[in-house]
Amino acid sequence: MIPEQAYYKAMELGKRIPELEGIILKDAYWTYWYARDVIKGKWKLAEPTISKDAVYSYLYAKEIIKGIWELAEPVISQDAFMSYCYALNVIKGKWELGEPAISKDAYYSYHYAKYVIKGRLSDFMHNALLLSNDKYVKEYVEFIQ
Repeated sequence: MIPEQAYYKAMELGKRIPELEGIILKDAYWTYWYARDVIKGKWKLAEPTISKDAVYSYLYAKEIIKGIWELAEPVISQDAFMSYCYALNVIKGKWELGEPAISKDAYYSYHYAKYVIKGRLSDFMHNALLLSNDKYVKEYVEFIQ
């Protein structure tokens, strides 16, 4: 049996199936969905698996933990989009650990400035954005003036 089948078996029965959880724990995607849809909450045993995937780490923090999840922050911080989402929706403010990844993407840098920190970016992010020659440079400059 594969993780997907184990997940659907539990959904079909509408309850946890402990003997299938070892199979589900092999895949971050199905582990997240099992925690959300079957357990309907935190699943400590699953956290090492989920924390290896930026997308499902962000979703687990936002939708299940409903707050900061330090275990997953190193993997989330490697992805510009997930770092932006985590700062906006979980941290609800400046998140320095995610800024290096965000700074590599002009779109997320501009949106981070506008919607997360609501002002000028830190010097290294500001300079990276201005040097990018991306279309979001103009929008950023207009925003901070």
